[in-house]
Amino acid sequence: MHSVAKLLLGAAVAAGIGAAGFAAIAQSDPKIGTLATDPEGPLPDPKRVGVVLPKDIKCTGAVGKQETCYLFGDPSKPGPYTVLYRWYPGNFSKPHFHNNERWAYVISGIWWTSSSSVYDERTTYPVRAGSVAIDRKDGIHWDGSRKGDKEPAVLILSGIGPNITYSVDENGKPVGPPR
Repeated sequence: MHSVAKLLLGAAVAAGIGAAGFAAIAQSDPKIGTLATDPEGPLPDPKRVGVVLPKDIKCTGAVGKQETCYLFGDPSKPGPYTVLYRWYPGNFSKPHFHNNERWAYVISGIWWTSSSSVYDERTTYPVRAGSVAIDRKDGIHWDGSRKGDKEPAVLILSGIGPNITYSVDENGKPVGPPR
């Protein structure tokens, strides 16, 4: 396993254990028994807990085709990032690869992906909601949502930037400038 993946996996496990411990403590106190209908508390202090409201999340792309929403960090800059992708039915990327590994979790819909350097939608595999996929460093792939899908494919994708994308020809050789 790549060292960054091990680091992220370790952090996720530690966070999960910490959250489970906290939840157990909070649930054991009978005085903490609010209902969803009780008044909400104040927005957390941003120095302690950062909250980005949906209206403040920056998205690029086009509704009805493909949208990229930046949840944390920036893929074009050094450091960790997390983005949300929405692939609308009938839209795909073209064969390409990246300079680093990226990890995706499919939230809803079906994310169709292929590792072929030839664009042929019949070669795409359905990665369904709840699945995790890894774009390997320098691994040719392409993806999107097939025509006729009932909803967009929505996924969360994380990586360590800067992320550089290289388009490829049918022989898998890079073409054009990197993006």
